[in-house]
Amino acid sequence: MSVAKNYQEIQQHIENACNKVGRDKEDITVIAVTKYATIETAQEAVAAGVRHLGENRLEGFQEKKDALGNDVSWHFIGTLQSRKVKDLIHDIDILHSLDRKSLAKEIHKRAEETVPCFVQVNVSGEESKHGLAIDEVKPFIESLSNYDKVKVIGLMTMAPHTDDEEVLRQTFRSLRRMRDEIMDLQLPHAPCQYLSMGMSNDYQIAIEEGATHIRVGSKLVGSYQS
Repeated sequence: MSVAKNYQEIQQHIENACNKVGRDKEDITVIAVTKYATIETAQEAVAAGVRHLGENRLEGFQEKKDALGNDVSWHFIGTLQSRKVKDLIHDIDILHSLDRKSLAKEIHKRAEETVPCFVQVNVSGEESKHGLAIDEVKPFIESLSNYDKVKVIGLMTMAPHTDDEEVLRQTFRSLRRMRDEIMDLQLPHAPCQYLSMGMSNDYQIAIEEGATHIRVGSKLVGSYQS
């Protein structure tokens, strides 16, 4: 199946999920996770109408950006080492993996313009996953007020890889509740209105639970695990 057909199918699933809970499909941003995709496949995605691409490694990212130019928004969704910030921060539009003060400090030091960031939260508490524990989120975000190059636009999580729908829903609901708490604080540096959650295997459930940004790899651009 072509990338264009995959995207069409995903758009239908998004519409179905939105209709189920009374949401507008225009409020959902699809990020094509192209970390293992070739430049040609990424170009197919853009030709199909995808306007947001997500990478999680520096290797290969710059080549794709050079090939695709500024036709898309670039999201970095992988763990970012502080020492790599200088190599990346001027080339991305949104960072999905802010999870520590040292990283915020380095962004503040290196960035020329304000960088929209999602704070990564390890809702499930799995040791294999990066991110803050749910009870660390609020104090962490409050502590970023002096880093004026960092703007917290939302929260991000990766749900457990499971077919248990209730486990997935509880994960996404926990993140949504935390997002709502941060929004209620009305912090100038952290409007925190968005939720980056949901991947190839669970994005429809994530949308039903409030996701605004979904990160889709295998179901859109390839048959690898995403």
